[in-house]
Amino acid sequence: MDDRNISAEERTEPPAITSEEELRLAAVKRLKKRRDLAGHVLVYVLVNGALVGIWAILTPDSFFWPLIVLLLWGIGLVMNVWDVYLAAEPSEASIARQMDRLRKRT
Repeated sequence: MDDRNISAEERTEPPAITSEEELRLAAVKRLKKRRDLAGHVLVYVLVNGALVGIWAILTPDSFFWPLIVLLLWGIGLVMNVWDVYLAAEPSEASIARQMDRLRKRT
C-alpha cells in the first residue's frame, strides 16, 4: 500500500516502544547472535576435527589438505565473531540516509 495516498487521520502509528522494551529486544538479539556463534564454532570444530582425523588415518604423509577447509571456513567464522562482538549498531544518521535512499526509489 502506498503511504502517500493515506490521509493523516487514517495513518496509525505503532505504539511507542519504551526504552526498557528496546533494551530487552537488543539484549535478546545479542543473546541469539551469541548462541548462533557458539553453534557455528561447535560445528567448525567437529567437522574440521573429523577432516583432520581422516587425513591423519588415510594420508598422514601427504599435504595437510584440511588446512584449506580450516582457513576458508575460518574466514567465515572470524566474520561471524566480528559481527557478534565488534560490529557497531548503525547510527540514527546512517539509518535516516538509507531511508531517504529507499524513499527516492519509490
